[in-house]
Amino acid sequence: MIFATHSSSRVISSEPSILIAAASGRALAAAARRAGFCPLVADFFDDLDTRTLAAANVVVGDMERGFEEQRLLDALRGLAARENPIGVVCGSGFEDRPEMLGEIARHFPLYGNSAEAVARVKDPRRIADLCRDLAVPHPEIRFDPPTRRAGWLIKRRGGGGGLHVTSASRRAGPFEYYQRRVSGQPVSVLLLGDGRRGQVLGTSAQWAAASGDIPFRFGGAVQPAELDAALAGEICAAASKLVATSALVGLNSVDFLATADGFHLLEINPRPGATLDIFAHPRLFAAHLESCRGLLPSENLVFTTCRATAVAYAPCDLAFMPELDWPVWCMDRQKPGTRLRKGDPVCTVFAEAAQPATARAMVGERLAALRDELSVHGSKENAA
Repeated sequence: MIFATHSSSRVISSEPSILIAAASGRALAAAARRAGFCPLVADFFDDLDTRTLAAANVVVGDMERGFEEQRLLDALRGLAARENPIGVVCGSGFEDRPEMLGEIARHFPLYGNSAEAVARVKDPRRIADLCRDLAVPHPEIRFDPPTRRAGWLIKRRGGGGGLHVTSASRRAGPFEYYQRRVSGQPVSVLLLGDGRRGQVLGTSAQWAAASGDIPFRFGGAVQPAELDAALAGEICAAASKLVATSALVGLNSVDFLATADGFHLLEINPRPGATLDIFAHPRLFAAHLESCRGLLPSENLVFTTCRATAVAYAPCDLAFMPELDWPVWCMDRQKPGTRLRKGDPVCTVFAEAAQPATARAMVGERLAALRDELSVHGSKENAA
């Protein structure tokens, strides 16, 4: 459902326009602005930062139901009527409904992976076969219940952000499967693909923000990942092989678990993902568009500082989002007056430092300060 439309007062007539469709479009919009593009955004949130970055944005869909095809297409047509966009970039929100990408591509040039490519790399059976063929370690999967469920997880096909992963304390549903649990440090590799090759841009370490029955909810990430050089080389080589063999284009990320004696592939994310903010290079968005046309950068994109980002989740129910004096290190800021449930995303927190451990520590401190402020507001609401 389309809830609202916002148009920026900023004049951007000299900038080429690009449509963006994602569960949260702010990070892609920021990357587009850095590269000199005018973003037109359709997403779930209409947050304050997206309003500032986009020439126009439309709220369509929500976290519970996702995108609905016809309403999203109507939203994109409405945005395209304002300008003459060169095409559309799709972020999160399509892995469990790749056919929607095919329909979008019928109406706009799609700068990203095709519906067929997304369906292929989000199919657990095909990924297990691919890992076997490429000798990439991958946790055992199965579709019938294990005799003993201890040590197993349940994952939803096409899920993302860790929200689809739970312990195997119940029977898997029709769109779920079992994966053997493996311990290790979550590590992600960001790559560009041209359909034939995978070019590594960098690595990041990730962590979860566990909550109740969602123990693997995405918490944050820092780049670069602090890994043994030999292990980092093996992981990056595996990611490059996976992207190349899967004929992926544009920005993609490949998630692993790094262990003391090796690594395991977790999943391939065939789209620009959650680490865009910590790989904030001015040429990144343009490199995505060019690699979708089959042109990888001739020179490596260099990231000179360490960056960390984390999601701030509401520490309690809030009848309305307060008006905050937002620090400059907050992004994806919820609008004042928005009703939030405990665990809903409030904003994204960012930090930059000379060392990754310092950047991650700064993010932790900033999360704690924001959480305390929101808890005080929640206490006032309850007292009233």
